[in-house]
Order: sequence, then structure tokens, then C-alpha cells
Amino acid sequence: MDGPSGLDRNRRHGLKDLMNEALSFDHSDVGPHGTAVAISPLVRRLVAPNGGPFTFTGTCSYLVGNEELVIIDPGPESDAHFDALVAAIGTATVSGLLVTHTHKDHSPLARRLKALTGAPIIGCAPHWAARALGAGEVNRLEASSDLDYVPDRVLGEGDVVEAKGLTLEAVPTPGHTMNHLAFALLQEKALFSGDHVMAWSTSIVAPPDGSMGAYMASLERLMARDDAIYWPGHGGPVTEPARFVRGLLHHRRLRETTIAERVAAGDRTIAAIVERLYSGLDPKLKGAAALSVFAHLEELVARGVVQTEGQARLDGEYWG
Repeated sequence: MDGPSGLDRNRRHGLKDLMNEALSFDHSDVGPHGTAVAISPLVRRLVAPNGGPFTFTGTCSYLVGNEELVIIDPGPESDAHFDALVAAIGTATVSGLLVTHTHKDHSPLARRLKALTGAPIIGCAPHWAARALGAGEVNRLEASSDLDYVPDRVLGEGDVVEAKGLTLEAVPTPGHTMNHLAFALLQEKALFSGDHVMAWSTSIVAPPDGSMGAYMASLERLMARDDAIYWPGHGGPVTEPARFVRGLLHHRRLRETTIAERVAAGDRTIAAIVERLYSGLDPKLKGAAALSVFAHLEELVARGVVQTEGQARLDGEYWG
């Protein structure tokens, strides 16, 4: 049967209505590059000049504190962004360089800032994949991962970084990458959510670097928190975090249900599913869409909902 039953259609449309009510992406600009903008009493945001399909207007670096600073996600290797950060630091002391995850648009500049300020690099562990590579499989995101990242201190669940007037607590949020951390600023009930939750787009989850199961579990974990606002790695703030995360969960569950339905209807390859689900998508984004479908299929195979020969593969065939 090609397509869901009437009951399934009603259930899916109900989820879609709830998703649309709870999840509204914000594509507004977040300010000019090169200028540190105060966004709260303790936080300034500086946007790197690396805008693109996967980075929106650019990576958001955050300067937290006043006389003593902690910098979150120093950003990509960029002379212009480095100079802007140095100007924004001014005469303040930098006591820590925090990194949410090791993609090249977030962590590389930490090394230059460490050399300049002497501040330690703190945060996530070095990059690792969610699972071992299968036969003939390559780490598709290796080119985008900062494999030169070496932290001075790796943070785990509940570990804190303190500076004058502020406390940041580590909140593990694996999924987008397996080493992903968020940081909670206790004085403002704010969460620096990196690429795990963003107001402008859903996060890319791409095996074997990321894991849909881990990503969903991390979203569930955030639902149990009472943060008042999220400051993401790209784009503007998430101002109603619980509602927005609930929308993300429904969005992913709806996508998972739809992918399982397409497999049951006879779409046996990821390319066929992408053509069905992402009609009209910019061809430059089809590779990312395929990886997202793959992440869902890997989870569906692990749960026995969908079948494949051996380990789930990007070029594999799937059936119900």
C-alpha cells in the first residue's frame, strides 16, 4: 500500500499541527559581523563571518562575564574574527575558552586565543564517532571536524567553570556530535546550546559521527530542565525552550514515522526517500538530507522497525 492508512494520516497530521504550534524557526538577523553585542547583563555575542547553508549568518561566539571573561565557542580559523574577539576582550582577563563541540566552525580559534591570553581550553572531549566504521565506510564529516583540538580540561556531567560573578555548568548533549556539550549559565538560567538546539533550523545528525538515538535522548533530557532561554551556536535565541524542544521532538518523531511509511510503501533506498520527502530542495542540501534520513533509518533498524542487510549503510537497501 502506497501511503499511510486513514488512522495514520490523522495521527501524522495531529503531530504536524502540534509541531507547527510549538516549533517556529526564526530566520531574523542577529547583528553585524565584527561587533560584540550585549544580549544580557553577563553576555555579549560576536558573530563570525562564515555564513552559509549550514551556519546561517555565522558562528556565534559568546563572551560571558565583565571584568573576567569566559569565551564560549571561539569560532573558525579567521583573522577577522580573531581580531574582533581581541578587540571585544579589551583589558578584561580571559579565564577560560569553552568549546561545545569540535566542528571547524566552533573550536579552532581557541588555540590562537590560548596562545594570546594563556587561558585554558575547556569543554568537550576530542572528536569521536558514534560507532565503529563499517566495511568501506568513511567518516563523512571528518573534513568538518577539528581533529587538532586538544583540551586542557574535559568537562563531564555537572562539572562547573567559575569566573568572577558567574558559574557555567556542563550539560552533556550528544547527538549532533557525540562529544557535544551545552553550558548552563546559572546566574541567568540561560543555556548555551551549541548546535544541539537552534532557533533558525534543526540540527544535522549524520552517522557515524552523530547518532539519532543519542540526539533524541538529549532533547528529552533538556525537556526536564527549566532554562529560561537558549543561546545557540548559530542564529538568535530560543526564547521558549520547553515549547521549542517539544516541537523538535515531535518534528523528529513525525519525520521518523514518515520515513518508516515510505520504506513500507516500497522506497528501498535513501535517495528514493529523499526525493519523496524533500521535493524542491536545493540540490546543495540533498547530501545533508540524505544523512538525516540515514540517521533515522539507523535508529529504525536498531529498533527492528525497518530491515536491511547487515549494518545500516548510506547506500544500503531497506524494507519493512
